[in-house]
Amino acid sequence: AGFSKQMVEILNNHGISFSSFDIFSDEEVRQGLKTYSNWPTYPQLYVAGELIGGLDIVKELEASGELDAVCPKAQKLEERLKVLINKAPVMLFMKGSKQMAKCGFSKQIIEIINSTGVDYETFDILEDEEVRQGLKTFSNWPTYPQLYVKGELVGGVDIVKELKESGELLPVLKGEN
Repeated sequence: AGFSKQMVEILNNHGISFSSFDIFSDEEVRQGLKTYSNWPTYPQLYVAGELIGGLDIVKELEASGELDAVCPKAQKLEERLKVLINKAPVMLFMKGSKQMAKCGFSKQIIEIINSTGVDYETFDILEDEEVRQGLKTFSNWPTYPQLYVKGELVGGVDIVKELKESGELLPVLKGEN
């Protein structure tokens, strides 16, 4: 619909982070939201669960310069990657999860890390194409898995194997190197 398209364009032009719901996909939600919000038309913009309004209100907020203050900005990819690599002291970006690796290299690296007893978190790069591609550039490392300790790239499965063989893996995972 035209009004929804205009709303999306305004939000995108301001770099505002948002998700959407197709009200045509669920008639109960479509009708119920009108009652819930006491707002009879669509689109409806909510921020942190509170109704901001429809397209006219959003246009007014844009014209007055208030829209950026009201709506959260989309996180830039580099900022997002920095947050992700620092999510845990030991962070592994892999295909799948530590419960279920989805490639041989990822399976090898989690077996090695699991053998150390060190706690770690994983991020499934198959679930987020932006992170999958962006991290290759950010880290200047073209393949997965990628292991980070305290926000610093350690490397992939070959480097982790070398560290294990040399006896350096545990100190590296504990951030002692």
